[in-house]
Amino acid sequence: MAARAAIAAAVLLGAAGCGAPSRPADRPPNVVLILVDDLRWDDLGIEGHPFAETPNIDQLAREGVRFRNAFATTPLCSPSRAAILTGQYAHTNGIIDNTARDSTSHRLETFARPLARAGYQTGFFGKWHMGNDDNPRPGFTHWVAMKGQGEAIDPFFNVDGTRRQERGYVTDLLTDHAVEFVERARSGPFLVFLAHKALHPNVVQRDDGSTGAVAGQAEGFIPAPRHRGRYATATVPRRPNAAGPVEGKPALLRPLDGVTPLGPTTGTPDQDVRDRLEMLLGVDESVGRLVEKLKAIGEYDRTVFIVTSDHGYFYGEHQLNDERRLAYEETIRIPLIIRYPPVARAGATPPQMVQTIDLASTVLALAGAPDSVARHGTSLVPVLRGTDSAWRTSVLIEYYSDAVFPRIRNMGYQAVRTERYKYIHYPELPGMDELYDLATDPFEMTNLIDTPAGRAVLPTLQAELARLQQETGYRP
Repeated sequence: MAARAAIAAAVLLGAAGCGAPSRPADRPPNVVLILVDDLRWDDLGIEGHPFAETPNIDQLAREGVRFRNAFATTPLCSPSRAAILTGQYAHTNGIIDNTARDSTSHRLETFARPLARAGYQTGFFGKWHMGNDDNPRPGFTHWVAMKGQGEAIDPFFNVDGTRRQERGYVTDLLTDHAVEFVERARSGPFLVFLAHKALHPNVVQRDDGSTGAVAGQAEGFIPAPRHRGRYATATVPRRPNAAGPVEGKPALLRPLDGVTPLGPTTGTPDQDVRDRLEMLLGVDESVGRLVEKLKAIGEYDRTVFIVTSDHGYFYGEHQLNDERRLAYEETIRIPLIIRYPPVARAGATPPQMVQTIDLASTVLALAGAPDSVARHGTSLVPVLRGTDSAWRTSVLIEYYSDAVFPRIRNMGYQAVRTERYKYIHYPELPGMDELYDLATDPFEMTNLIDTPAGRAVLPTLQAELARLQQETGYRP
């Protein structure tokens, strides 16, 4: 991985040269980044969801910029978190899957490091999950984290090196710590990186690294007690690709020993969707509490406030449930909201294709923090201002297969998404590639790979994928 990083160094785009944004003269802006686990882009009220209540997130969106086309570089927890923190693809930073890459995660060149060197107080709160250990990582001056996935109720936290159990609901407790940190750090610039366990199911991590039921810990999607049942009678919306048989996806349709064929029973049940959105109520309250604290101390308008997700989730699309690793829109598209009045235009909804790897460079550019690390991402400051006239016209999505979900065995891929097309290349599955025209088929129901229309555009998409791979230092 180090060699790949060196190869890519000459072509990566970082914060340097992006243009210093305007900011209060006395000191750089604070940064609050809230990372919600498995949050779909269309789970929010402001996106038109028929019953999800997210008033605080919606208000942030109205006061800031809401990106219409934001994508995870890898739709999987650990690689996506590493991409957000480093601004690098998995093939460079080394966090390619959800296995226990503990030592690698201690060496990540996160954007917290240059912020700390620039005088920021930097606090991490929640689910690290790039490696299962909960020990403090370099760059963070304050640390409150959980082992692996952590627990929904009465979680164990590592607080600056001391492990202890706290009583209550995990979303509330993490927010308590973040609010207390803001109060203590208010005299200078600070970073809050709040990585919620919600909306992830409660899959308890044992001390030996395995997962499974633990006494006193229920499994599944667990809302805060005060929110349970809020949506009990709500009708769950379904996209058109959640109905009918799956066709034209040979990799998904392979017969595999011990794997139930795709069908009406393999999608996400209504109750799971309701429970997830009840969990989101706690996250929205968390956002509101931080906004209230920032207002109370006079820091709200000089804080870069970001809400995003590591990746999406299937609600039965293509008859899938938690196989949230695939390159379809429901899992690669994420919400991204940035509020910072000196730069971000209130109510703007830019159409540009942006990625999780852009956040590190954006934060560092807004903070004016010197950075010598080679990063793949590009600062979003020009897009936030509405001054950008040239932007990327394609994005690279990658995934490295793992053994968690047998259905997607050997389905590692490299994919390119343009404004109109998506091409998914499965190196381990010859003859099973997929190609979609998103303009005429936004729900990715018709694979064009073996049609005249598909063959006409395939060489262009293959060349674009090769270009992106070369520019980011990817080596098979």
